[in-house]
Amino acid sequence: MNYAANSLMKINAAQCVCLLIKNHALTAFICFSLTVVLAGCMQTQTHTATKQEVLNALLVEVPAPNAPKPLLPSIQEKKPEALKPYIEQDLWQHIAFNLRFEISPHPRLKKRIDWYLAQPDYLLKVNERAAPYLYHIVKKVEQQKLPLELALLPFVESDFRPHAVSKQQAVGAWQLVDATAYHFGLQSNDWYDGRKDVLAATDAALAYLKYLHKTFNGNWLHAIAAYNSGEGRVKSAIKKNRKQRKSTHYWYLKLPKETSDYVPKLLALSYLLQHPDTGFKRPNLINQASTTILDVGQEFSFGILASLLEINKQRLHELNPGYLRHQSPTNGPHKVLVPLTEKALMKSAFYRDQFSLNYTVVQNDTLYGIARRFSTSVEKIKQLNDKKSNLIRVGERLLINQPNIDRSLTVDYKISPYLQQQAPVKQATIEHHHTIVSGDSLWDLSQHYQVPLKDLLDWNNLQAASILSPGNVLILHLPAKQEAKPKRPTNAPSYLDKLENAVNASEVPRSAVPNLPQ
Repeated sequence: MNYAANSLMKINAAQCVCLLIKNHALTAFICFSLTVVLAGCMQTQTHTATKQEVLNALLVEVPAPNAPKPLLPSIQEKKPEALKPYIEQDLWQHIAFNLRFEISPHPRLKKRIDWYLAQPDYLLKVNERAAPYLYHIVKKVEQQKLPLELALLPFVESDFRPHAVSKQQAVGAWQLVDATAYHFGLQSNDWYDGRKDVLAATDAALAYLKYLHKTFNGNWLHAIAAYNSGEGRVKSAIKKNRKQRKSTHYWYLKLPKETSDYVPKLLALSYLLQHPDTGFKRPNLINQASTTILDVGQEFSFGILASLLEINKQRLHELNPGYLRHQSPTNGPHKVLVPLTEKALMKSAFYRDQFSLNYTVVQNDTLYGIARRFSTSVEKIKQLNDKKSNLIRVGERLLINQPNIDRSLTVDYKISPYLQQQAPVKQATIEHHHTIVSGDSLWDLSQHYQVPLKDLLDWNNLQAASILSPGNVLILHLPAKQEAKPKRPTNAPSYLDKLENAVNASEVPRSAVPNLPQ
């Protein structure tokens, strides 16, 4: 007898009992009680899974690659209308509540979960490096309406190390290679490397991920795998599976081991953030900015800027690893992340002096109108002037946040031979012509000739995505061979050594008391 028929018989029995005792004073109470009890029998019993049961469920084997029906996607994006705008006071809790990928069991996923659980303090340690940037990254992801899981990629890519460099020469927290960084607008020169600038690299990485998401027809698994191993590799794996009539789901693609572990590592981190009861420790981080971006508007020295803002110069350098020297490039960028909130920055004497103008309120002025005229916001004007309301009066003087820098923020390095920077000696080069053959790629040629890919593109007026046609000729400027100069004896003092010794000798203080005879 099936479940529905059995339930129906129980309900009919309850009705019969009610008819037999309908004249009794307790008829209504008994009928109500029987109905509630029997209806309870029809409900599914709830069961709270233990930690071990949850982890064991992740060991479920997937169907064989040649199964007639493809495996259900192990990662699906929830429909936007089903999402609730969870906003928590703790940033990590906010991330956990707004993760949008649905995860299904897989042995590789279980393996990565075990890896994280073996070091439960992992995220606490990495969070120390991520703390100044994470709020800004989360906001950038949310503003573009992308899955919040993407904010976790710097943890998977580099353990959030802005100076990380991989064997494939991928650089920074987002691990961007030179060609990708160049294609998505990151600057790179002797003074600045945008791949190490965490927030600038975030913009480039998200643009790249959006491109991959569109390229792979909205499949986030394929897009994230391609971010790690390259678009071509994933496309080739998909094409091979289609040719063999196999599922093209990520779990079935034959990819390099690093990529095979990469996506499960992201999914495992996402899963554990949503299940802190497993023992994986989730950090605490206030859900508001502890740093803000200041567009200085001109070339600046870290020492001068730190002094004017009354912050530690070393800390300013640590927050801005994209700048490779003590001074910003002449032609920019000139944006710097400072260890202050926007409100605190606006209250600093330096900001009020150098980044604000005085304005006198006239008849018919409103804060909204003033804000529109100066391309700012009402809130910023109120913060800058410590105003609690929108009321203003004629004749009142207001500070308006506008660049008004009237002093140089750089150091004249020619004031001393010790401070003067030595201009790099321009290396002699010769022009070399390379005839393209089948199989050549821009990246392979840059590695073969040991020249930066950006230079190779500039020399030939090419883009990173340009297609090379066999028979065409590329121009390269390669270092010219120079005769070896005779080496100076290692024990012979240099000119700078002699100069330094002379200065030191002249600065030795003489004793004010004459030497007494022994």
